[in-house]
Amino acid sequence: MNSRDEVGPAGTRRQVLDSDQVKHLEFLQAVVSRLGNNSFLVKGWALTLTGGLLAFAAGSASWSIVLTGLIVLVAFWFLDGYFLHQERLFRMLYDDVRRPGSTVDPFSMDPRPYADRVGWRRSAFSQTLSLFYGGLCVAHVAFLVGVLLG
Repeated sequence: MNSRDEVGPAGTRRQVLDSDQVKHLEFLQAVVSRLGNNSFLVKGWALTLTGGLLAFAAGSASWSIVLTGLIVLVAFWFLDGYFLHQERLFRMLYDDVRRPGSTVDPFSMDPRPYADRVGWRRSAFSQTLSLFYGGLCVAHVAFLVGVLLG
């Protein structure tokens, strides 16, 4: 894959990507979009199940239902963390492909070379995921304490 220089307005030079690089970037962007959509769906399911299980537990005052809901919530958190981790890896691959003189193999979809730069735990406990799932976990724990004490 080779890019070429093009003279733009006012004599400025800019790098123009060849058609293979553009197609490669489109493939990568499709993966990033799919991972983002998966993350959105996981959050929706987590919120729906959390609300449903807490409502069901409130009616029956069952600590086992609350505890089951907490386990399910943590599983969704880790799954969402995995999607965010993969998305970050593919964004790094995308960033390398778009650079002039990229050494990435044509049409490579392998994000493993970037795995040492972004840890899974760092993604799973990012600020946004921690606030979303942490808040739901706090609600579960508070409800569990209420059921056990009351």
